[in-house]
Amino acid sequence: MYLGIDIGTSVTKAAVFDDAGALVAVEARHTRLDSPAPGRVEQDLEEVLASVGAVARAVVAKAGTVPRLVGLTGQGDGVWLTGPDGRAVRPAISWMDSRAAPIVRRWLADGEVEKSFRRTGNAMFPGAAGPLLAWLDAEEPAGLDAADTAGYCKDAVMRRLTGVRATDVSDASLPFLDPWNRRYDTEVLDRHGLAHRAGLLAPIADPLPIGELTAEAAPLLGLPAGTPVVAGPFDLPSGALGSGVVRPGEGHLIIGTTLACQVLVDTVDTTGEAVGMTLATSTPGRWLRAMPAMVGTAALDWVLGLTGGTHEGLDGLLSASPLGARGVGCLPFFSPAGERAPFLEPAARASFHDLTVHSDRTDLTRATCEAVAYAARHCFEAAGLGGGVATCGGGTRSSAWLRIFADVLGRPIRLAPQPETGARGAVLAARAALGEDVDLAAWTAPVAVVEPDPDRVARYDELYARYRSLVDGARHGWSAV
Repeated sequence: MYLGIDIGTSVTKAAVFDDAGALVAVEARHTRLDSPAPGRVEQDLEEVLASVGAVARAVVAKAGTVPRLVGLTGQGDGVWLTGPDGRAVRPAISWMDSRAAPIVRRWLADGEVEKSFRRTGNAMFPGAAGPLLAWLDAEEPAGLDAADTAGYCKDAVMRRLTGVRATDVSDASLPFLDPWNRRYDTEVLDRHGLAHRAGLLAPIADPLPIGELTAEAAPLLGLPAGTPVVAGPFDLPSGALGSGVVRPGEGHLIIGTTLACQVLVDTVDTTGEAVGMTLATSTPGRWLRAMPAMVGTAALDWVLGLTGGTHEGLDGLLSASPLGARGVGCLPFFSPAGERAPFLEPAARASFHDLTVHSDRTDLTRATCEAVAYAARHCFEAAGLGGGVATCGGGTRSSAWLRIFADVLGRPIRLAPQPETGARGAVLAARAALGEDVDLAAWTAPVAVVEPDPDRVARYDELYARYRSLVDGARHGWSAV
């Protein structure tokens, strides 16, 4: 048996898998997001650790067996400042935080975002470690002085469980990794005024950080001291691995709170618009060109909350409004931090258009779901999709929305084994790092395939062109704000 733990932004999940990859048991606990001021989003490391322990103990009890190893994954980006004892020196700053937006706007204006992208294949956004470290250096330097590590969520948890201070190449990728030599790019650090803070970056364990559960941490998980623990890739690459994306050109779509679109590639391309991420994987010579948009099910949550709809009734709402939502369209940029992919614009905002007195809540709902699918297509086009698409995430529970995605993308969509695809990927990465043989095809076999309808594909091609035109026009207005 194997235990995978996925430390998400608002939910920590744990899953136990058997040797063949079958899901044996699963547990989840919500974690709190604090907002001490407008635009600021923080988390308490101790509360996150408590959630990790709670789900681990509960899922192992359900499974009735002690796992052979623990694989970790979790949210990426943000800054988790810890001291020499592994404890937080201040609350963790989430990737959702927008306090560094003025810094990003300044770096955009003076060309620093683009210059960094040309070296790393990664674009800065307000919740990335680069802008947040620059903000901390200017506004809270004492916090950085007290810390010995400015790391990421799963790495902070890994250190408390094993004492290992390290990160992996996926988390290290944004924003300071040289994607070719898999080491930190000192010039990028220097260009952003952070060279004097380079010592805060955790050592990169290639391919992954590996440790053993300490005697002190063993009671937290309810597992024997000495149990192998591996900090896998963060949630985007772990989700792709757990979905069976292993061939260059294949895409991965996470329909979650945000919308993550990734394409596995075998070359690094730093030309084109400076946007998105180039994430090193555990396999040298393979990268994920990722476009993690800020839109996703959070946009749908807002609309359903406003109109009195429910997720359980989503398929009915979508079937009650025809393709094209009776002309109603949506720009789904609901995040207060703006957008980060497939374009970077902190001032991006949502809107509906072509509403009339005849429009109803089903049209608003369908327009939002269609717009999120258009955003996915926009992201995949920017990432260079050339093959099939696998998907996972909470949004996949709606069969009607999945059909919209298939029709908008014009490609079959493979539904990955669920739930806890990220935890599955963490276990697969851990087993590989420890030298175990695994039948990847069996572990990641799709549970369903959604085929596109040719007639609907043609109609959505027209509507997508309209969407792109509206986005292009809106970007001119946002940039003037």
